[in-house]
Amino acid sequence: MKLRQNLTRSLAASVLGLSVLGAGIATAPTASAASLPKGCVPAYGVPNKATKAVNLRSGPGTKYTSLGILSKGTRYTPTCMTKDASWLYGKVGTGPNKGRKGWVYWTYMTGA
Repeated sequence: MKLRQNLTRSLAASVLGLSVLGAGIATAPTASAASLPKGCVPAYGVPNKATKAVNLRSGPGTKYTSLGILSKGTRYTPTCMTKDASWLYGKVGTGPNKGRKGWVYWTYMTGA
């Protein structure tokens, strides 16, 4: 948490400095903290694809209900992850579950 606070402060200082100098800044959209599941660490939406069929789950673990199956090649964009980075939470980008949000185990995902 301390590292995150320091990074946030550094980024804020950099943005403030650029603003004072008149530089334009482009930022990627991020999810608000209120919309992220409890205990979720931001993952900054790096697109992924399923490497094989994987369950989309209602929570980070196999004890949670399956919301559907992502077939191999299904695109998925995570917005956050568990602290140990083993489960990703995000939105399905393609296939029958397109638009649905849920959790997937990171081992079954690869960079798109």
